[in-house]
Amino acid sequence: MYNILVVDDEEKIRLLIRKYAEFEGHAVTEAADGMEAVQLTRKKTFDCIIMDIMMPELDGFSACREIRKNSNVPIIMLSARGEEYDKISGFELGIDDYVVKPFSPKELMLRIAAVMKRVSPENQMQKNEIVKIEGLCADFTARTVTIDGKKIDMSPKEYDLFFYMLRNRNIALTREKLITEVWGYDFYGDDRTLDTHIKLLRKSLGPYSRLIVTLRGVGYRFEAE
Repeated sequence: MYNILVVDDEEKIRLLIRKYAEFEGHAVTEAADGMEAVQLTRKKTFDCIIMDIMMPELDGFSACREIRKNSNVPIIMLSARGEEYDKISGFELGIDDYVVKPFSPKELMLRIAAVMKRVSPENQMQKNEIVKIEGLCADFTARTVTIDGKKIDMSPKEYDLFFYMLRNRNIALTREKLITEVWGYDFYGDDRTLDTHIKLLRKSLGPYSRLIVTLRGVGYRFEAE
């Protein structure tokens, strides 16, 4: 089904993921460190990358940064640490999901399926529409956001979250609704993933972060005319 690159300096982890991935019908290529992963992505195209953070030669964050220079391939990060700082660092680099070790191989397979579903061509189609709010301009078709004429760079998931909230502006959106619509009904993360992306989105929007209003005990609302 998918051509997956598994990057981890622990051979037993790579073999475990390979076992379950191949059982699901996926093809698996292995890399023992970030440097090898970057080199492989320059020679071959992958549908998804599963990559550990703490590795010799080149860590996962650095490898992701290099890969993102030439590819938007979905990346799922693995880490023995679950601190918010690590998650934010990963999402700022444009990763698609973050899994904390130890993990369930079956859950990882479900996460791969969920990520691939979200990035499928039919789910990437956007209605031809441009929304302008003061100096903020969002082009749904081009998938671009500018503030006072300057293009703003966001991670893929930030774009998804922002465009969904913008389409549903002035509507109270529950946390469950946002997670279901933006990450998918089969998302296996937690509410902190949403909070992390809201924080990143507010940072990206700068002065327009005020448009994202927190509704305590409910969720969020994008307020704009």
